[in-house]
Amino acid sequence: MAHKPTIKPNETETCILVGLVTKDQTLEQLNEFLDELEFLAETAGAVTKAKFYQKLPHPDTKSYVGKGKLFEIMDYVVANEIDIVIFDDEISPSQLRNIEETLKVKVLDRSMLILDIFATRAQTVQAKTQVELAQTQYMLPRLKGLWGHLDRIKGGIGMRGAGEKEIETDRRVAQQRIALLKQQLEKIGLQNETQRKNRGELIRVALVGYTNVGKSTLMNLLSKSEVFAENKLFATLDTTVRKVVLDRTPFLLSDTVGFIRKLPHHLIESFKSTLDEVRESDILLHVVDVSHPAFEEHIHVVNETLKELEAIDKPTILIFNKMDAYEERYFDKYLTPDVKRDILSELENTWMQRLNAQCVFISAINRTNIELLRSMLTDMVKEQYQIRYPYKTEFF
Repeated sequence: MAHKPTIKPNETETCILVGLVTKDQTLEQLNEFLDELEFLAETAGAVTKAKFYQKLPHPDTKSYVGKGKLFEIMDYVVANEIDIVIFDDEISPSQLRNIEETLKVKVLDRSMLILDIFATRAQTVQAKTQVELAQTQYMLPRLKGLWGHLDRIKGGIGMRGAGEKEIETDRRVAQQRIALLKQQLEKIGLQNETQRKNRGELIRVALVGYTNVGKSTLMNLLSKSEVFAENKLFATLDTTVRKVVLDRTPFLLSDTVGFIRKLPHHLIESFKSTLDEVRESDILLHVVDVSHPAFEEHIHVVNETLKELEAIDKPTILIFNKMDAYEERYFDKYLTPDVKRDILSELENTWMQRLNAQCVFISAINRTNIELLRSMLTDMVKEQYQIRYPYKTEFF
């Protein structure tokens, strides 16, 4: 076999995905997770060639999957010259070393992949510092195994951002770097807190939701600004704040990083200062991709994160976005407009009763029901002003 050329970061890498069906995770759930993992890999710049899974009570302590399955994966990797093997769950340092010794290719888990995407998306000093802190904390126990990892592979997915710099240091220097990054983030956090205080008496509204549900597109519609929006996971990493005026009522609207299942713990901790915009907001706009088969679980993931941020009890509008995609996926073309309206009305009433929150069904792309959303948001903002400033009339 001819010698395989060194992988370069700008080349498209090929990957396979690996997951487990366990007592806590059904095959249907795993398929959803692997589909999401494929989207993550695509966002990072890799092409998925195959998906492997195995039924086990729990992950194998040495190699995540069983020995036979690992050799099956190895045969496929060799035969198809695969560059990366990505595991859906977090793998331990010892599992990483054992798997790499067998497969002889780059091995990542979901956490490593998400951290890599964040490294490529970070634009501001704060975001870059947050990502580097999360990467360094995650790789600290893996430094020993990653020495050999870098001997074979140069660059590419999973090796971007802080990774290449930190792997060359020893554990003590990495720990010092972590302490320094935490100090820098604390300083940036104090600066952001001062900025928020200087924004005056305006009501604050925050867009939250699962990643890639259309928050940035909605931000552009409501604020008439040009916030970067793309059909990829984590297109928005840095919090964007815009002043919006609806019906002569001013407020601040912020767009925040999207949430996702199995988000690395270090990343949540590192980005808590960014998510202060959510914690300190007066109103939440929870955006949902209603066309996604797992949208109910996405709502649950976001709500759990909001609980962790102590922001779950804020006044909220649940915005079911991408109704154009929902109708294309679920509505028979022979349905009459009246029947469609009845179905949507029943859907809206069901969710209002279940969540005890206002909700609206929109299409940000087609601008369907955007005026209704603006009206609902205006009323809610005015109500918050009346609560906060009962003796003032300038906002009403």
